[in-house]
This record gives sequence, structure tokens and C-alpha cells, in this order.
Amino acid sequence: MANSPDHLNVNRKDRPIHNFVATVSAHPQWAYATLFLAALLEAVPVLGSIVPGSTIILSLSALIATGDLNPAAVLGSAIAGAMLGDGTAYWLGHRHPGQLQRLWPLNKQPDLVLRSEEFFQRYGNAAVFFARFVPPVRAFVPVAAGALGMTPRRFFTFNIVAILVWAPMHVVPGVLAGTAYRHAGVMAGHLLLPIAAGLIGIVLVVWGVARLLRR
Repeated sequence: MANSPDHLNVNRKDRPIHNFVATVSAHPQWAYATLFLAALLEAVPVLGSIVPGSTIILSLSALIATGDLNPAAVLGSAIAGAMLGDGTAYWLGHRHPGQLQRLWPLNKQPDLVLRSEEFFQRYGNAAVFFARFVPPVRAFVPVAAGALGMTPRRFFTFNIVAILVWAPMHVVPGVLAGTAYRHAGVMAGHLLLPIAAGLIGIVLVVWGVARLLRR
């Protein structure tokens, strides 16, 4: 299609992601399932540390600007995938308290498991919220919260609020970038500020949580 990401320049490191997104862009009927899986797999312990879910969601959200994707369906797909992924990870920890270091594949990343447990113990409820915005910790904090005894009601309250903030923060900048790319020129100039604001918002959240971790 005319507005396919094929026209964007990418470096070699990002080329596999670019090719994947370009393929899905050519078949919009696959996009919702891809968005769901990207959000779901990003929340899976260990796997979530290598799956570029956020990049895929941002890239596919640009197709909203072309009219190929429905914004509500894009948000719904990302939210549903994230909720299922986080919820599954939480219940895994809830069912196996004190055993995370021995469970496969968590036993392959003992340092991340330990960091996530320490992060949760230090910040409690806030850890569940902030972890959603910080890869790769986001893939480990839900399972740590379950293993360390956080109640389901408390976990899902904070987790759902975090996901409802996280999803628009990924979708909206993608839409704005797609709109600017489609209407290059004067329109792109008008959209530069909101695009920058959205991206800066994501960076600030990640920076804030990283600073908490350092402290």
C-alpha cells in the first residue's frame, strides 16, 4: 500500500521487525491478532524480554491513520493481550509461591527474577503499575507479585489501571506519526508537536521508573 512502512529507512538491527510489520501492513486482517499477540507475549516472563511488543504496537498503530485499522479495535487488542499476559503471569506466581527460581523458564533468568522481587518488595502496589512501562521488568513483576502474596483484587486493580494508561501511550504516537507520514508537508509540521509530546511522555515515564530503580 502507498503508506506502507516499506518507505521508511531502517537500520539492520530493526530490519526483521520492519519486514514483519510491512508484511502485516499488507494484510490488515492480520493486524488485530498481531497486536494482541505482541502485547500478550511481551508480558510473558523471559520471552517478554526479547519480544519487541512496544515497537510492533507503535508501528501498526500508524495504520489507523490510513483507515486500514479501527482505533477502538487496535486499543482493544493491545489491552486484551496485555491483560491476559499479565494475568497469566500473576497466576503462575500465585500458584507457585517461593518457587520462581526453580520454575522453567524463570530459572534461566535468576537475576531478573531477583530484581523483580526486590522491586516489588520495595514499591509494593506502585511496582505493579510502573513495571508495565519498563521492559524487561514488566515481564517479571506480575509473576513476582503473585509469588510474594499480593492478593488478586489488589493486583488486578493496579494492573488494569496501568494497562489502560500504557495502551494509549503506545497507540496515539503511532497514529500521529502515521498521519504525519501520510500528509507530509504542511500537515506534518502541524502534527510535529503532538507527536513529540507523545514520545516525550513515554520517555519520561520510563526515565522516572528507571530513576526509582536506581534509588
